[in-house]
Amino acid sequence: MGQPVSFELHIYLVEAVWVIYTKEDIKKQLSDIGLRSDDTVFVHSSMKAIGEVDGRADTVLDAFIEYLSDGLLIFPTHTWRQINEQNNVFDPGTEPACVGILPNLFMRRPGVVRSLHPTHSVAALGRGAQEYVQGEEGWDTPCSRHGCYGKLYDMSAKVLFVGCSLKTNTILHGVEEWNGIPNRLTDTHQLLKIRTPDGRFIDRPLRRHYHPSGDVSHNYDKIEDALLETGIARLGRIGDAKTYVCDARRMVDLVSSFLKRNPDLFLDQAPIPKHWYSSVQRTLWK
Repeated sequence: MGQPVSFELHIYLVEAVWVIYTKEDIKKQLSDIGLRSDDTVFVHSSMKAIGEVDGRADTVLDAFIEYLSDGLLIFPTHTWRQINEQNNVFDPGTEPACVGILPNLFMRRPGVVRSLHPTHSVAALGRGAQEYVQGEEGWDTPCSRHGCYGKLYDMSAKVLFVGCSLKTNTILHGVEEWNGIPNRLTDTHQLLKIRTPDGRFIDRPLRRHYHPSGDVSHNYDKIEDALLETGIARLGRIGDAKTYVCDARRMVDLVSSFLKRNPDLFLDQAPIPKHWYSSVQRTLWK
């Protein structure tokens, strides 16, 4: 009989690298994507996409708050999902946000103020926060030009999408509204109420976002190439999360120019013609 065949078993162990981010890591990433300590920054966020952080979501908030110590930090605290004609009282002190864990934790931090918009409230901390959120109870649309979303334009804010698609770009609802695009808001008002911090109730009839074909924001991400190629947006990372940082004023101006060419731009995913923005001067971030 022949000699038994000898098989040599090789076992390869692949060591997984598990990164746990610290507060200082997050602050460095905020610097790396071009933010300054005195910026006005509006943050759309996915904590899940950020990954493992020592101290979890609270550490992420600590990093943002400390880094933007001279600026204004804003998170959306929207309630459009649950505030309606049946559940029609918005209480800013108790109503949870429907847009993730970071906004819900942020609005409970000391010194944070929340606007009184019944469906599209925001929470703010820092320079001029109280002035920024004032007056939201006076508007009858979700993203009034004179409200918090319009003020992002006036303040030349930066808008961050941390692990979020540009489909979540709420200010584009405002841009369509400000440009008078038809069929973006209901013709009638829902009869909503706001409970103020001092216990009073304010009647706030409100028009809602609407289009016969459905939610047009599913197509908002079609502007990504235009934003990146013009330098209006840049890419980076916060934790593990792919992050876009956008210049709000320049983004609004660019999209407004698109809507003048095609008011129904966001009804489909057809690419934006490159010549619509190829002549836009690319500017470097300061």
